[in-house]
Amino acid sequence: MTDQPLGTDLPLEFVYRPPPTGESDRLVVVLHGRGADETDLLPIAAELPPSHVVSLRAPDRLMGGYTWYDLDMPDGDLHRSQPEPVGFRRSLDRATEAIDRAREELGADAVGLLGFSQGAIMSTALLVESPAAYDWIVGLHGYLAASHAERDEGLDGCPVFLGAGRADEIIPESRVTAAADRLRELGAAVTYEAYDAGHGVARDELADVVSFVESR
Repeated sequence: MTDQPLGTDLPLEFVYRPPPTGESDRLVVVLHGRGADETDLLPIAAELPPSHVVSLRAPDRLMGGYTWYDLDMPDGDLHRSQPEPVGFRRSLDRATEAIDRAREELGADAVGLLGFSQGAIMSTALLVESPAAYDWIVGLHGYLAASHAERDEGLDGCPVFLGAGRADEIIPESRVTAAADRLRELGAAVTYEAYDAGHGVARDELADVVSFVESR
């Protein structure tokens, strides 16, 4: 935890970065991918307009990093994976509590989510569960969990940016496209872009993310 007026009693470990230009009523919550940690996406968050940044750490250790949940993989097929429901529910609840506390303590009027891979899957699920809680979300190289794709909450035009990699062998472009289609059906204002990249954030993808958030 770093440079923070934020209390230490959040239900998840985190890193806090204050807005570089002083006060802000905006909060960006960052959710990292499987096997990474709360520092992984901070360089991306630093490119965004000045905001409070709270980057949450997933609760379970994995491969020198952390994971939000285990994977259910029918027949061992990674491309058909879904979040294991008990761990997924626990992480969604802890993330929601952490976000609510951070919003209150920092006095944030606007909250955005930035997630990559497993963090993007978390972000889209959080939006579906609480559409009014978020002013925008960015989900990079992640899908919409089947448990949440089946829900029918209206998303009230919430701005959503989804990015995919045409060469992504972990989460294929088709899964991100399906998430974009379903979120549009639920009423989100979805911006979808695909890049000549694998399972990582390309430079032009980052530029598009920054432009998207600036336009909010």
